[in-house]
Amino acid sequence: MNLVFATHNLNKLKEVQALMPSTIKLLSLDDIGCYDEIPETAETIEGNAIIKANFVKDNYKLDCFADDTGLEVAALNGAPGVLSARYAGEGKNAEDNIDKLLSELEDQENRAAQFKTVIALNLEEHQHLFMGTCKGSITKERRGEKGFGYDPVFQPMGSNRTFAQMDLDEKSTISHRGIALRDLIDYLSQ
Repeated sequence: MNLVFATHNLNKLKEVQALMPSTIKLLSLDDIGCYDEIPETAETIEGNAIIKANFVKDNYKLDCFADDTGLEVAALNGAPGVLSARYAGEGKNAEDNIDKLLSELEDQENRAAQFKTVIALNLEEHQHLFMGTCKGSITKERRGEKGFGYDPVFQPMGSNRTFAQMDLDEKSTISHRGIALRDLIDYLSQ
């Protein structure tokens, strides 16, 4: 089965390809000739995943899935949430986003946070949603060189390391994206 993953993010593509069974061939947006930056204008993570999946289905008539992920920090009333990629501005700069987050949490005792991923699958004429969350906390400084986005400052519950200190297999076992993807893969394998 060929399935489009509606992303230009090579890091995400790599994470997802590592979990997919060999019977599913993933195509990126670049593979199908879509070089557009699909606007993420919804007010929820679910809404953005749906917008991206519908864009591919409507414009390319291909089965596809799209995800959206947000970091929700308790002390910031769930921010950055749906704005996680653009938290420090439209440039989507991960380092700037982390700097802003650490600055806003500087005097906070409560550093509880969770990552949330929603995947919208458009398969044939039906849409299905899959969600994964990973609870943890925001560290006071960056730790680790692996991963991307907020990984250097997110420490999952039950671990003494950040996502950026874990290899891909270890991270995928407990991560929000890994949980949502396993549900998607289980569904596709039926």
